[in-house]
Amino acid sequence: MAVRVAEEWLHACSGCEVAILNIGEPLVELLSALDFVHIPVLMDHKYYGQTGEGKVLDIPEADVGIVSGGVGNEEHLEVLEEMRKKCKILIALGTCATHGGLPALLNNWDVNEAHKQIYKTITTDACTVPDQKVPKPLDRVYALDEKVKIDLMIPGCPPNSQHIAGAILALLNGEEVKLPTKSVCDTCPTVRKGKGDVKKVRRFLENAAYIAEEPIDKMRCLLEQGFMCMGPVTLAGCAKRGAPSCIIARVPCRGCFGPVRKGGNQMLDMMNALASNGIDFKSVIDRKNLLRFSGAHGLIRQQRPTV
Repeated sequence: MAVRVAEEWLHACSGCEVAILNIGEPLVELLSALDFVHIPVLMDHKYYGQTGEGKVLDIPEADVGIVSGGVGNEEHLEVLEEMRKKCKILIALGTCATHGGLPALLNNWDVNEAHKQIYKTITTDACTVPDQKVPKPLDRVYALDEKVKIDLMIPGCPPNSQHIAGAILALLNGEEVKLPTKSVCDTCPTVRKGKGDVKKVRRFLENAAYIAEEPIDKMRCLLEQGFMCMGPVTLAGCAKRGAPSCIIARVPCRGCFGPVRKGGNQMLDMMNALASNGIDFKSVIDRKNLLRFSGAHGLIRQQRPTV
């Protein structure tokens, strides 16, 4: 008997859904064991009946539910609560769902100020929050586990397709789901000399020092080169071809898989890591931006208005 699966996207960009499709050939085999009963990005299924005859939002019952994106308005919350109600196992897919992701940068401001910061320009009239025929925004952007019980978190922006496939296979076989627990640094093959010759952090406005013809394991650690690399405080999982994805491109880790440990604070942990290595943490511009992928759970708070 096929396992019934429901999938939803909330405050999301569809990158997580593309990651599901990018599972590739193993997905073809998985599909024979799965019955997708609800997945708006790929199939037409209305919340209030196919002809709008329903009176309340309704999502079919499923064995496994997958939700991408965070919770930013009342509609997101209503859909998430219905998914929790109808699904035996609920998976938060992608960093927006697990830690707030980029949309949680809105938590720097209250709702009115956020719309003003984003939509108003010197050439527009006063900007107000829409209140007609659109879902009402919540006071901030939330990760899924702040609103409902989540059984499994698969972070990443986008998440690793192999992890998605591995998690589904484990659930189908009644096995323990195994996901990475180490940091990006633990999976990075670059050379670390540990000389402590870096005293300030440089912005990544110039190329790192490396020889293009040489393999990645010959390049010196980007943090030791003085660039802000979030590898020490970011959960591993993006590694491809033997190295983290950003490092393969010779650029610093941006922190998109969220903190290594549950409840971790990437900004605070990174500041501590810099200080412990003799690097002036005051040289970091826009420290709050280190929470660019993990600003939910109250980590990014509203800025006090300047006088």
